[in-house]
Amino acid sequence: MGAHDEDDAARRRFDVADTAPLLLDTRGVVTSWTRDAERLLGYPAAEAVGKDMSGLLAHGDAGRVADVLERCRRDGGWAGLLSALRRDGRPVPVMARITSAHEPGGRARWLVMLNEMGDAPGWNMSRSVLEQMVRGAPIGIAIVDTDLRYVWSNAALAAFGGGPPELRLGLRMADVQPGLDSEAIEERMRRVLESGEPVLGYEHLGHVRAAPHRETAHMMSFTRLDDDHGRPMGVYYTVVDITDRHRARQRLALLDRAGRRIGSSLDIARTAQELADTAVPDFADVVAVDLPERVLRGAEPTPGPAADEPSGHVRLHRAGYRTTGDPDDETTQDASRAAASGDDDRSGGVGSRDGDTDRDEDPGEGRDAEGGRPRVVVYRGDSPPARCLAAGRPWRADRLDGAAEEWLPRPPAGSEPPSALIVPVRARGTTLGVTTFLRDGRREPFDEDDLALAEDLVSRAAVCVDNARRYTRERDAALVLQRSLLPRGLPEQDAVEVSACYRPADELTGLGGDWYDLIPLSGARVALVVGEVPGHGIDAAAAMGRVRTAVRTLAALDLRPDEILAHLDDQVARMDHDEDVTTGARAEGSACVYVVYDPVDGRCVMAAAGHPAPAVVAPDGAVTFVELPQGPPLGAGGPPFESVEMFLPEGSTLALHTDGLLARDGGPAPGSDRQRLRRALERSAGALELRCRTVVDALAPARPHDDVALLMARTRRLSADRVADWELPAEPAAVAEARRTASRRLAEWGLAELSFTTELVVSELVTNAIRYANGPIRLRLIRGRTLICEVFDGGATAPHLRHPRATDEGGRGLLLVSQVSGRWGTRFLPEGKVIWTEQSLTGPGA
Repeated sequence: MGAHDEDDAARRRFDVADTAPLLLDTRGVVTSWTRDAERLLGYPAAEAVGKDMSGLLAHGDAGRVADVLERCRRDGGWAGLLSALRRDGRPVPVMARITSAHEPGGRARWLVMLNEMGDAPGWNMSRSVLEQMVRGAPIGIAIVDTDLRYVWSNAALAAFGGGPPELRLGLRMADVQPGLDSEAIEERMRRVLESGEPVLGYEHLGHVRAAPHRETAHMMSFTRLDDDHGRPMGVYYTVVDITDRHRARQRLALLDRAGRRIGSSLDIARTAQELADTAVPDFADVVAVDLPERVLRGAEPTPGPAADEPSGHVRLHRAGYRTTGDPDDETTQDASRAAASGDDDRSGGVGSRDGDTDRDEDPGEGRDAEGGRPRVVVYRGDSPPARCLAAGRPWRADRLDGAAEEWLPRPPAGSEPPSALIVPVRARGTTLGVTTFLRDGRREPFDEDDLALAEDLVSRAAVCVDNARRYTRERDAALVLQRSLLPRGLPEQDAVEVSACYRPADELTGLGGDWYDLIPLSGARVALVVGEVPGHGIDAAAAMGRVRTAVRTLAALDLRPDEILAHLDDQVARMDHDEDVTTGARAEGSACVYVVYDPVDGRCVMAAAGHPAPAVVAPDGAVTFVELPQGPPLGAGGPPFESVEMFLPEGSTLALHTDGLLARDGGPAPGSDRQRLRRALERSAGALELRCRTVVDALAPARPHDDVALLMARTRRLSADRVADWELPAEPAAVAEARRTASRRLAEWGLAELSFTTELVVSELVTNAIRYANGPIRLRLIRGRTLICEVFDGGATAPHLRHPRATDEGGRGLLLVSQVSGRWGTRFLPEGKVIWTEQSLTGPGA
């Protein structure tokens, strides 16, 4: 049906000629029948007259007649939907209106008007009802003619400015809203008039007459109105205020930009300048970041006024400054970097020092033109910046008075006074400085939402400033850095009992880059890693931190040890190449041994890159050394790495060490190093931690020339009652059986409370394996410190987590799995892959 047919149908629903009338007496019996009623229901008058109204309705509505008639007598009429019954038994939905048809001196009768609702979308409403809807709608609605002059509008449109509906008649938008870009809006109206294509979701920004200082955002939609002959009559449009949504988007965009721009370096002044650059011009017209000198030097800030200033005054340094219209000059950033270098020319007075003024000599400049260092600014103790610095609380003013010019970073440019925000730079409970935001008087003043946004911006920068301050303070503490880069504690797990001993080199030689780690892997397995970086001092410690971080990152890939070292080799080569390291912390030439142990079957796989092979202490105390092929040092290039696989009995002890453990003055005698280590491992006894220290004490001096790291791990095996393994057929019926089997095993383990989430995980993973993979399918449950669920299949494609739209029919399985699991991932094997999940045994789900 075309558009004109739909319009005609809509008009017929309001036409009395389309209504089938009939008369009822007070008992609900038909007393008069019409041709229209016969056309609608199929009953001739002879059969219909005298028939009870309930006999004309379907079974569900027949019982309502008595109640409807009672309401007619009480209210004088009734209207609603009924299901009539045609003579051939077919139900017909009708809209029924019942009204009084009394005649003077006659009996009471009821006039019933029936309208067929087969092609109607709902209740057949009168014009008065529709007018109530549009007039009372909470959104602005208006109609303009072909000359774009108002012919009708509702009361809600007045909330957007321009006056009530009666004052708009005959006027155009530019007449009632001179502040808006009415030309752009009217241009869209003309396009709608010409093409007949509606415009939906048009967003318009501007300043309405009701709020001249506030930028508002409106969502507008335009639709053409045609007469009975299809000729354009005008445009019908709606307006919704989306200012709050628009401002929320702006805030999110600003915060996103701040996250990307602020904190690009560990430079205090540069971070302060990045804060100022981010906030101007979108949020403020002027931003000044003032920090104490102690903060710029990396020391802890001291509360209160500076000791060398007049009583009651505060001396700060302008570390960041930006104003609208300033070029994004690279020299400004160069000055910021120079400001954090620690140089301070105390002989040159770069700011006000005489106590007679509370503001910088040049409010338009934040830095000394000669030295590039932050200029000094001095504030009175009762000024807003000083009070914010002392109290650690923000301050806001809608409009500043003339007295504020004493402390403003820039005098107001416009005729109207500016709005101001002052936010303390606070991080980790310490106030590091203050940030001043100014907004031109021609713009909307700062409000509470702006204050919250400013606090968020400053807090992000404050963390970066504090990080830079702490780095500056700690950068010469090499021993502290070295120890901070080593594991503070080895994680608890079920695979091995582990102990480590680290002994730094003596102070004359300088700290080295030895390190060790234990990394939990999927399937209750662990990775044991020991390595070293060439060189000594803080440079070697920094390089060690980068290599160790790379190892932990690569371990998450769950690859074989030789593949891990191959990726690490590429990463180490890229580290030095990308950073163009010519002196200092080079990672090239680093050594590493990587071991993976599986407590389910005792399988142990290892590979080495220029590193001594581990020793193995059997449960009976016998010491052997793994014949491990030595790959080249990391980053040096050479032949590929090779892995060695073995099975270790429960209670075996792996000893991984750096070459500093066996180093001696004058160099080791040929073949003697392994003998020394063998004797030390055979002699040691008792607890593993004691054995580890005993070996180091026996082989390394108290102050070795090179770092010493020893990692000892005694293997454990998971008992058979903690592991359940099933083969599954590759058919859909296996999913239900897998759920039931897993649930029964959880009940046996006393973990019935995890049945619901585990069944969900098993169902999704097995279904994916059946649907997308090929070959055999295996399900394994492991009860350790967590509940581990693994599904093996022969496919080589890893699943990807999606975030489906609300209308998508699939794609939610892995999203649900990720929500109910603590961790999940994929582990590739030569014969396929394993998708695994871990659930906490003590978390909220349990």
